[in-house]
Amino acid sequence: MTPREISALYEYDRWATLKMLESVASLDSAKQQQDLGTSFSSIHGTLVHLLSADRVWLQRWLGKLVVPLKPEDMPTIDVLKKQWDAHFLEMENFIRSLNDEVLAAPRPYTDFKGNTHTQPLVQQLQHKVNHSTYHRGQVAVMLRMLGSRAHGTDLITYFRQQVSNG
Repeated sequence: MTPREISALYEYDRWATLKMLESVASLDSAKQQQDLGTSFSSIHGTLVHLLSADRVWLQRWLGKLVVPLKPEDMPTIDVLKKQWDAHFLEMENFIRSLNDEVLAAPRPYTDFKGNTHTQPLVQQLQHKVNHSTYHRGQVAVMLRMLGSRAHGTDLITYFRQQVSNG
């Protein structure tokens, strides 16, 4: 993938995350926190995991200390939105700094189990977006379980919207 293609993929990821947050905001706090027996218990837990993972990957790429978030760090959807807005700006700046060489270069990182992995940055960038898509799908299912509606966040929907917005 080229830097331009990565940038477009991350623009989509931001759009899809904002659509998901818009859907979640229609629920009251109790429903957002309701334990639904999923991987991260609730919509709130899943959102915190998703934001935390987004931040962890970016911090790894920036060579900064990696500290995962806990649900109690982000008590409300408003706090999550503010943190995501700040993250999106930082990510956008990082994406703008990329070139073909940097994308192709092997980039080591250590996972939370202490294992070191080395893969081209482009693969790690693609993984982060795929991870986000997976968990947005979980949130969509949980919204339906609670009798609510999720906005469509398919990549093709994003492309269609971009064409219609000119």
